Amino acid sequence: MTSPVPAGATRRIYIDKQSPKAYHALVQTSEAVRATAAEAGLDRALVELVNLRVSQINGCAYCLHVHTRAALRAGETPQRLGVLAAWRDTEVFTPAERASLALAEATTAAADGTAQDAAYAAARDVLTDDQIAAVIWVAVTINAFNRVSIMSRHPVRPEG
Repeated sequence: MTSPVPAGATRRIYIDKQSPKAYHALVQTSEAVRATAAEAGLDRALVELVNLRVSQINGCAYCLHVHTRAALRAGETPQRLGVLAAWRDTEVFTPAERASLALAEATTAAADGTAQDAAYAAARDVLTDDQIAAVIWVAVTINAFNRVSIMSRHPVRPEG
């Protein structure tokens, strides 16, 4: 199965379909990370905020589609989802959510050591060690899924 080919683009393979064992291992990792997050006391809505913010940074349309629906199912509001890209400029996120989003951004832009240090310090003020580890794992995992979908050009088709 291959993805649609935009004009002038090279046809891509769906690497998840081409290498199902590797993809299945990533899915298993994601399931373990989701359980780790729950055990650390992070609710599903926060996990989905992290998934969405990382997917916004990476420009992964498919993951944005999937995780917007998951966030709404987890109780997120359209208002919060609508302002997520500008979360620093709002008052709608809790200190723990803000720390988690900053940590997820720092994990995604791993080359920025200054941002990592600041995000980690802020996280230490409001999150437990288990929660910090869980947020980082959520960010690492969604970054991997973003790359699978981006490199495969998984499509987002109109609903309706």
